[in-house]
Amino acid sequence: MTAVALAWSGGKDSALALRALRDEHGIEPRALVTTFTEGHERVSMHAVRRELLRRQARAAGVELVEVGIPPGCTDEEYRRRMAAALERDPLREVDAVAFGDLFLEDVRAYREARMAEAGRDALFPLWGRDTAALAREFVAAGFAATLVCVDPRRLDAAFAGRAYDAALLADLPPGVDPCGENGEFHTFVHAGPVLSAPVACATGAVVERDGFVFCDVVAA
Repeated sequence: MTAVALAWSGGKDSALALRALRDEHGIEPRALVTTFTEGHERVSMHAVRRELLRRQARAAGVELVEVGIPPGCTDEEYRRRMAAALERDPLREVDAVAFGDLFLEDVRAYREARMAEAGRDALFPLWGRDTAALAREFVAAGFAATLVCVDPRRLDAAFAGRAYDAALLADLPPGVDPCGENGEFHTFVHAGPVLSAPVACATGAVVERDGFVFCDVVAA
């Protein structure tokens, strides 16, 4: 069996990719790989606290590998740090890294090129799936998630902090991908079939920063 790591943001696409690897491919990832922004101690882009991601990974039963990147990280520096992480345990043993991407061809091509540079394959267990159907499947399967980051240029800021549920899907305006694949929003999964127990948390302050609206999620 191929030894696989899974790129992990803590959001719903990551969680769905983990379920697909386990249930459809019989693969248990050796590690979950995330990036955090140094000095902020939060997951890059999603801005979820590292401690919550660690609790989430423990509930998933998979080792979490955290790769620090500086604020305003350049692509060159990002590539250097990820390449270094892939040469250390436990990632040095993996043959492939899986990603939760759905349909953006340029993103897939970038990931494939970076993995090829590192001598790894790139896997996409959710690729090509209908995002509306996938969103409904996520809710029906018993996952629970919160919108932690919203791009107000694409989606009203009032969606930040809302539960990702059937009511939210019904409220999304036309043109917004129900899985947020175009960057409209990001989520934090705190319960569901890939976790042994819920991650106790609550929504906190909502702030606007760097052109995005973030809802803080705090341990409960």
